[in-house]
Amino acid sequence: MNFKDFGLDHRLIEGIEAIGFETATPVQEQVIPPIMEGKDIIASAQTGTGKTAAFLLPMIDKITKFHPCEHIQALVIVPTRELAVQIEQQMEGFSYFTPVSSIAVYGGGDGTTFSREKQSLIDGTEVVICTPGRMIAHLNLQYVDMSQLKFLVLDEADRMLDMGFFDDIMKIISFLPPKRQNLMFSATMPFKIRELARKILVNPSEINIAISRPPEKIRQSAYVVYEPQKIPLVKQILQSKNFRSVLVFCSTKLVVKQLARELKRARLSAEEIHSDLEQGAREQVLQDFKNRKLSILVATDILSRGIDIEDIDLVINYDVPHDGEDYVHRIGRTARAESDGEAITLISDREQNRFAAIERLLGSEVLKEVVPEQFGETPAYAPRAFKSGNRNKNFKKFKGNRNEKKDGNRPNPRPRPNQDRRTNT
Repeated sequence: MNFKDFGLDHRLIEGIEAIGFETATPVQEQVIPPIMEGKDIIASAQTGTGKTAAFLLPMIDKITKFHPCEHIQALVIVPTRELAVQIEQQMEGFSYFTPVSSIAVYGGGDGTTFSREKQSLIDGTEVVICTPGRMIAHLNLQYVDMSQLKFLVLDEADRMLDMGFFDDIMKIISFLPPKRQNLMFSATMPFKIRELARKILVNPSEINIAISRPPEKIRQSAYVVYEPQKIPLVKQILQSKNFRSVLVFCSTKLVVKQLARELKRARLSAEEIHSDLEQGAREQVLQDFKNRKLSILVATDILSRGIDIEDIDLVINYDVPHDGEDYVHRIGRTARAESDGEAITLISDREQNRFAAIERLLGSEVLKEVVPEQFGETPAYAPRAFKSGNRNKNFKKFKGNRNEKKDGNRPNPRPRPNQDRRTNT
């Protein structure tokens, strides 16, 4: 379906063509028409499906018709500042030939940034893309007029709830007029998301095109190792081939810092990104990675959702993600658009149960590669069900393949009984 078929304003079509967009994605085909009809929607769509354009384009079209406006017309709430910046950049491209203005409002800047945001909010910038905490800071100072707001968008809603933003979202909504169009996007639809939807949406159209499994274009594999073997193995993987662009995900900032330090010592082109970095430093690292000035980016899950970086050759899960959806989002950074990609996960003896649960979500086993002999003995892949509370009461034993050493076919020793109990990472 061509974007001209939606009946969008000719100035918006000009911006779409200038960016190089031609054919709508499935999510855009299903989401844009009900938004243009004025309906509330709840859409289950993963990152990379084109959902940002799906809500921006009809909003810009309607606001263009309302123009001139002297008040804020649309509020887009997102979980991270990186996603706010990305959406604002797309907004600028789409709206280039229209009179619609926008601003990204997020924490981490200096007093000058806050003052610039304040002035834009007072002047009535039409579209505001914000993180919850920063927006509340402005709203509490009582100079933001939301009385004419027509659109509320919650993007990555499941992620925001996971990060504890429920109360912040409800507080922001308390400043908004009751009559408005509400658009909610979430990669998953757990009970808590449906509860939130019931609170803020009115007779919504429900659109479900989320995929709980990675694209088939991603070659998935894993290495079963002991924790101390992870850094040497990552070094060897990265030195084995001239990768142009690699994302390495770690579960904690401490591990990100440690791994990035070791990769730099190995003279690899690597940098780290996490919430301890100043906002300016984070933006510079991300820009260098996008521009191919940097080959390897070691990150926490701050980048697993919502950041649109094309042509990632390889994603490495240094730590096994905490659940299957996080795994899908992490490795979904590769094999974007028409390209293929590769995803490698390192599974320590203590993470086997968690990875087995991910395999159950995927519906198939992930290939277990043979660990090179120089790394020594490795644990067998032998996950068992947890017995702590009810968290995995329905978990059935997953029968995976055991790694075997190359010198003869003697299986590696099984881990000691206390090594596959759940521990914090």
